[in-house]
Amino acid sequence: MASPTVAELNGTWDYATLPTNVRLGRGVYLERRDSFARIRSTVPDALVLGDDVQVLTWTEFSIEPDASLVVGDRAVLVGAVFMCAHRIEVGPDVVISYGVTIADCDFHPVEPVARRQDAMAVVPGGDPSQRAPIETAPVVIGPGVKIGIGAIILKGVTIGAGAQVAPGSVVTRSVPEGAIVAGNPASPAPQP
Repeated sequence: MASPTVAELNGTWDYATLPTNVRLGRGVYLERRDSFARIRSTVPDALVLGDDVQVLTWTEFSIEPDASLVVGDRAVLVGAVFMCAHRIEVGPDVVISYGVTIADCDFHPVEPVARRQDAMAVVPGGDPSQRAPIETAPVVIGPGVKIGIGAIILKGVTIGAGAQVAPGSVVTRSVPEGAIVAGNPASPAPQP
């Protein structure tokens, strides 16, 4: 594999080389071409980035064949990892920091027997038709949400408008509008 060019690392590469099912709003800035290497979705709007979205540094979009991900206007993604098997929605004016992982699925069964069956199906020489079913649930991040470094947002979570997720938090259940959550699992943070 060839080393990336300067243009592929600083946002001056040709955005027209993206897959045809990636939709870009006006004024979008895409720092790294590699952020889009794992888009496998075949749906017409696999990835939609609203106006003035900034996709910075090590942001990664991993979008499975039947999945879609939508990012609202003026969102700033500073090194987040999106693991999308079905649906992730990010509202306008959201800031998502370094090392944040957002996943709408576990990507494998949790129960041990089914997990083993799934692992055997995906190894080289395995039978992919024997994969165990996986559970997905959409992730919705409301307008104006701020998510701190290293947080993890798991399947089925809705984060209400204006909420804040502290660095390193693991969000396993929905967060109300305007709330500040922290911890593992994330819960309301003490107010000063």
